[in-house]
Amino acid sequence: MQELRFSVFGQLIAIVGGPGGWSAFRLGADGKRRPAEFVVPDFLTEAELGQYLADLLHEAATPANNASSS
Repeated sequence: MQELRFSVFGQLIAIVGGPGGWSAFRLGADGKRRPAEFVVPDFLTEAELGQYLADLLHEAATPANNASSS
């Protein structure tokens, strides 16, 4: 299984698996992980994961953590 890591608006997220079975985890500063409180749809491809996470977690966006202001 592959693991992909994303920094989404200041939150560290690990996605494990592949199309047909993704699992999401929140990563702590100490290296520990805990299950994320959201589900990643099985039909998403690896290329779609970043956009999916940005759409899902957009409420955490601020100018200080890479969100563009409109």
